[in-house]
Amino acid sequence: MGDLDHPFVVSAVALGAQWLAVYAGRLFRERNQSLSEDQRKDFDVVQAATLTLLALIIGFSFSMAITRYDQRKNYEEAEANAIGTEYLRADLLPSEDAAHARELLRKYLERRIAFYQARDDSSLGQIDADTTKLEAELWSTVLRAAKVQPTLVVALAVSGMNDVLNSRGYTQAAWWNRIPVAAWAMMGLIAIAGNLMVGYGAHRRGAFLFVLPIVVSIAFLLIADIDSPRGGIIRVLPQNLISLSRSMTP
Repeated sequence: MGDLDHPFVVSAVALGAQWLAVYAGRLFRERNQSLSEDQRKDFDVVQAATLTLLALIIGFSFSMAITRYDQRKNYEEAEANAIGTEYLRADLLPSEDAAHARELLRKYLERRIAFYQARDDSSLGQIDADTTKLEAELWSTVLRAAKVQPTLVVALAVSGMNDVLNSRGYTQAAWWNRIPVAAWAMMGLIAIAGNLMVGYGAHRRGAFLFVLPIVVSIAFLLIADIDSPRGGIIRVLPQNLISLSRSMTP
């Protein structure tokens, strides 16, 4: 998502673009004749509609960001439940495979916690590689036990491992599910249009002209922060996974 992973950059760019729009609107007003009374009424209607649309799109985008944030939190909890359940079901495997599976699950849990805490792409790449390797070893362990002892009891352990592997996929999909760039572009264009009209419609100069750009930029900052899984201040903390890790200490 590029710069959208850096909420403060999004806010700064939005603020600069809106300030320029207000200034351009004011400059255009000074170089042209004033609006007549009838034109003023039409202008006020269009300006009110534009700002209302901007407010609605900001509200809708904020709702989208909150929904995705909640989804990431829910999948973190689901991951912890899946790993914890499989850790207990490992006892259903033959003793040697059970000990090996529990050891691998503890390492796997460490990698999943690191996934949530990672900030840069370089460390994330190594974490993903380690996690994929551990997944292959975990699946091989339960598959070997299932072939040696194909019973319904062992099948529970195999099913639980399948849930562990699936939960990672669901989590990754939730972290990729972001507000579309097209939605950001639409918000930006409407914000620029609204500020252009504010600058053009203002009767006189004043610091109040820059209140709207500041307010909208703060809204953009909040939306981008919530929508960014790694670059923002508001992040999903692996509280359930950390709590599980403490309980799984050998």
